[in-house]
Amino acid sequence: MLQHSILIVDDDVKLIQVLRTYFEREQFVVYTAFDGRSALALLRRYEPQIMILDLMMPDMDGFEVCRRVRQNNDLPILFLTAKDDETDRLVGLNIGADDYLTKPFNIKELVALVYARLRRVRGEIVQASTHYVIGDLHIDKEKYTVYRGTEPILLTPTEFNMLEVLSSSPDRVYSRLQLMEKAQGGYSFEGYERTIDTHIRNLRKKLERDPAHPEYILTVYGIGYKFSGGSHA
Repeated sequence: MLQHSILIVDDDVKLIQVLRTYFEREQFVVYTAFDGRSALALLRRYEPQIMILDLMMPDMDGFEVCRRVRQNNDLPILFLTAKDDETDRLVGLNIGADDYLTKPFNIKELVALVYARLRRVRGEIVQASTHYVIGDLHIDKEKYTVYRGTEPILLTPTEFNMLEVLSSSPDRVYSRLQLMEKAQGGYSFEGYERTIDTHIRNLRKKLERDPAHPEYILTVYGIGYKFSGGSHA
């Protein structure tokens, strides 16, 4: 049985203890840190598969930790925060976080979200084809890589999963809810649809030559999004 590993970062000692106990019951290897600098050191040393990251911490907040991680690492990052602010949510997603849960939260919901992320990273939910070319994009689902021509494009796990869903069925229109459920591996929660536009905007910035006039990820007004570019090879 594959054993998962997780890094939990929060300055709330009691919350850390609760989450450690819960994830250890799920047979996770659990690493914990109470501040951002310790988290970065543990990340380099142990290379966990996923990170749960508190937003509000002294010295170095979750935003800064996420920025530094995203410079060279694409592991899934889940923000936990007591701040239920739409601006913070969008900022977090823009700098590379994959999900955002507000305290207090349901631990079972958090665990389900973690498992969904890990399933996507392991590629358990994939189409028959593992890699293909659409236009000047080369998408390899087995290696989890995307190239535009010869230029590698670094995507977060959420961005890659969304691109995979869209590009696997060119010209199929997905509603925001459909897209999130498929990208999440069958998991979504109320209110998450509001973040889909941020993920799409981030994808366009990375994929499109002119994000203001996209050629691949198109908006279908009043419905959602589709991937254009013809059939894949």
